[in-house]
Amino acid sequence: MGDRNVRNPTLKVNAKGEALISYVRANGQPRHVLAWGAINARWPNATIPPTRFRFDHAGGWGKYGRQVWRMFRNACRPYDGPKLVWVVASCKAPDGSYWVLQSWQRVQPMRGFPAFQPAHMKWELHVSHWRGPLASLEVSPNWTYGGGWQGVFGRLRYLGRPVHGWRTPSPSRRAAYARYVYIDTLNSAWGRGWKRAGAKVTHNPNGGFCFSFVPDRPPPGYPDRSIRPAGNGDRHRVTAMGPGVTPVVQWEADSLGPYNRALDATFNSIFDSYLAGDRACAKER
Repeated sequence: MGDRNVRNPTLKVNAKGEALISYVRANGQPRHVLAWGAINARWPNATIPPTRFRFDHAGGWGKYGRQVWRMFRNACRPYDGPKLVWVVASCKAPDGSYWVLQSWQRVQPMRGFPAFQPAHMKWELHVSHWRGPLASLEVSPNWTYGGGWQGVFGRLRYLGRPVHGWRTPSPSRRAAYARYVYIDTLNSAWGRGWKRAGAKVTHNPNGGFCFSFVPDRPPPGYPDRSIRPAGNGDRHRVTAMGPGVTPVVQWEADSLGPYNRALDATFNSIFDSYLAGDRACAKER
């Protein structure tokens, strides 16, 4: 939604399919945002834009020419939808669809580094609106590179089809359909608590990804580029924004123990069902 580190977010939804999101900005100013015009998601399409909200950050002045937020008729019913992470407000609309606000620290330094850029560790507020199934984040742990290291692999799917873009986003180049998965590790060689290990864009055409916890050199621009130790920890989690305006979804599980050949064969079978033919991940099977 643009603002970062907001306080006291609230959510109201009326019978017209509009949401009113109110909060206090980091500078102490209150803000009332009207959101409408989007639900669920489109499958990846190279010529049609993805599903997006329309926002009025002036609380109704842009859409109606008056302060709608002052007289907004809230018709929210108690939320009874699927369990989600990082929810700060939720609502079941009169038409049976769901609206949710989630707040999370999406942008973090990788390889367990502490924050060293202004954007690192800021809390983002995400709004979603959907009806029906959520995106499916299918993840498995595995042993990689001949059993010497641990990793995770998986795929992001929506209504049975892969979620992906056609290129990797950059600060100067948008990629509207692209989706990252964010890999975190708990209590690792990098320190106590959850640390960001890496971020991977889902692949075209399978919506897949893979990641190994191996000794690695941080990317250019990091304050220290010496080799970092493998970051596998007590637990691992993978988080992704759903496609379109669907919610943030997450997988979490314990780390693997000592190498087990029979269990590795099971993971390899799952790998082949998710990522067969994926050249980028072949070495991490």
